[in-house]
Amino acid sequence: MQRKIVAAGLIALGMFTLSCNKFLDEKSLTKLDISQVYADPDLVETSLQGIYANWKNIRTDEQSLIMMMGTDETQQGAFQMKSDPGKGGLDRYDANLNSSLNHIANQWNLRWPLVNEAARVVQGLSKQNPEAGSRAAKLLGEASFIRGFLDFQMAMYWGEIPIRDLDREAELGTRRQPLKDVWAFIIADLQRAADLIPRDPVLATPEKGRASYGAAWAMLGKAYMSAPVSTGLRDFAKAATCFEKMKDQYTLVTDYKNLWDYNTPNTAESIFEFQFSPVYPNNNKIQFQIGSRAVQGYFGDGCYYSGYDKLVPTKYAYSMVSDGGVWEIGDQRREEAIRYDFTYYGVTPDLKYVLWEDLGADYDELLPHIKKYEDFRTDKHAPNKIDNMWNSGKNIPVLRLADVLLSYAECLNETGRTGEAMDEVNKVRARAWGGTLPADKKWTGLSQEAFRTAIMDERMRELFAEDWRRIDLIRTGKFVTLVKARNKWAAQTGQVKASNMLYPIPDVEIKLNPDINPADQNPGYQ
Repeated sequence: MQRKIVAAGLIALGMFTLSCNKFLDEKSLTKLDISQVYADPDLVETSLQGIYANWKNIRTDEQSLIMMMGTDETQQGAFQMKSDPGKGGLDRYDANLNSSLNHIANQWNLRWPLVNEAARVVQGLSKQNPEAGSRAAKLLGEASFIRGFLDFQMAMYWGEIPIRDLDREAELGTRRQPLKDVWAFIIADLQRAADLIPRDPVLATPEKGRASYGAAWAMLGKAYMSAPVSTGLRDFAKAATCFEKMKDQYTLVTDYKNLWDYNTPNTAESIFEFQFSPVYPNNNKIQFQIGSRAVQGYFGDGCYYSGYDKLVPTKYAYSMVSDGGVWEIGDQRREEAIRYDFTYYGVTPDLKYVLWEDLGADYDELLPHIKKYEDFRTDKHAPNKIDNMWNSGKNIPVLRLADVLLSYAECLNETGRTGEAMDEVNKVRARAWGGTLPADKKWTGLSQEAFRTAIMDERMRELFAEDWRRIDLIRTGKFVTLVKARNKWAAQTGQVKASNMLYPIPDVEIKLNPDINPADQNPGYQ
């Protein structure tokens, strides 16, 4: 509406009086107060676009890998552990994992500005009491989803966090709040999102890079099954109902490898996906961080799977069941998720170009690597001849149907419906065997407890390196046991403990936030 002020000055002189009266009724853009900005759907749309753009930046470059370090699924490469001992603490769980570690502070700082901006949108639009089905109501739902999702992550990573409800700012300040209150706030945000974002009549309708009806209900389900038991809010029956609200809107793609084909992004299985391309500034730069240094030494930056080995699979995550790992014979997901062969145009590299690293028995540059995010468009043999270094740009899946089906199966198992739970898992497994699940690979006859163990392996197989593993380990109470057993660096130090399920509150936050002091630090950290 304020844009009309400019147009009014161009109206013919004969209309001066009318235009002048209208001009005086308008408010100057330079004098708009904050409540006006966040009540205007056009301005809110601009704000949300900025939030989405900055949100996906969390999944770019090295910072995209930090929360995947230190699990039983992925760990840092050996040279990275040697050359950056501070960051090495993320896998070793030694004294280097502390409140001054800038990698942790960066993760905190990447999220909080987005939470605060979403909070402003929620406050501004809520005061308008938007009518259901209106554009303003949908935008309010999107802002609630963003704040709920990011608070969900932060509560899983740091426990008690500030609640950014700006209508209660005088009461809450920026203090860490009790877990029950935090999780009630997360659930309320995601419920509002589910209520306000309309159901899409056609699968192709939603913008996969924005919050949707399906994404809101999926995350509400995840919140109900992840809320700490101590809060009294964990409810598998409610979580199952949430998943039932949305799962039939999506379809598993027939071939697992199509999920990772950059020519077919945003599939019918995709619920929420960060949109990237190999062209700056929309590239995510992930592949060079997880490619092989030995390959880079042999073939240069122009090989699409060369890189820095900053994150690699654990031995458990790349090995066959017969070798003490997770993979079963015939599972097609294995070759799509993990690179085992580094031969490039007929040449097989060795370690000769990285022997200077002096890693003894720890060389891992030619051990299996993460394959999902490889992007051949950044290979010197590809049409555009763009080097791999920093240019990879595959889309990054955040929520997809297979994850929802496996989460739903967990909820069914926890509510005594283990038979139905196995049926849901078998839908996902059938795809992994080309559409027809061999009889000996079909889940049957598992007890509730056996299912709890088996589903963790199945989630690793299906969702390897998709940034859910740490949360899975924490919410199931298996973090310490499985990390200590399967993460090479954690096993060497033997120092991982229950307090490491939470990261330290960054020292810079304690220094700059007057509502958080050293006594508020998470247990086990100084």
